[in-house]
Amino acid sequence: MRKVIAAINMTLDGCCDHTAGIPDEEIHQHYTDLLNDADTILYGRITYQLMQYWQPLVKNPTGEKAMDDFALAIDQIQKIVFSDTIENLGWETAVLAKRSLEEEVLALRQQPGKNILVGSRSLIIQLMKLNLIDEYQLCIHPVVAGSGFNMPLFENINDRTILKFIKTKTFSGGAVILYYGPKG
Repeated sequence: MRKVIAAINMTLDGCCDHTAGIPDEEIHQHYTDLLNDADTILYGRITYQLMQYWQPLVKNPTGEKAMDDFALAIDQIQKIVFSDTIENLGWETAVLAKRSLEEEVLALRQQPGKNILVGSRSLIIQLMKLNLIDEYQLCIHPVVAGSGFNMPLFENINDRTILKFIKTKTFSGGAVILYYGPKG
């Protein structure tokens, strides 16, 4: 069965705004490798539209290898977008979800293939409530976002959830990825 991996960047104070972190070459390489070990990524509308930033870099590379490699990886992976309002996806490798999040993930897990990534805060929260996440990869950046940002990852989680520690990965720029799995 395919593994569902929730991977997200956040600040020390728990903000999940993609603009609040400090991406560097090592972090881009890590996420390129993660994308290459998967064949599907699930997005909500907001994060999907943020990720479209990478589309032009496929045809017009920056010259920075790590960024350009990430752009290619994000371009090639199948993207399933959960939105009722988006009309034009604008990416050949993207489709709108036709089923509920739960139905889509359950169906994907039964198909052959690589890992399934979840890259949107809202979808991570929903899948956590459904107990459908096999691994959490929380990349904590050495940044305090402050009160202007209010996007905590575990917002509206009412039940106490205990996770099992797997490992850590430390980057030279100070970011740390904490790997957790469901307990039991």
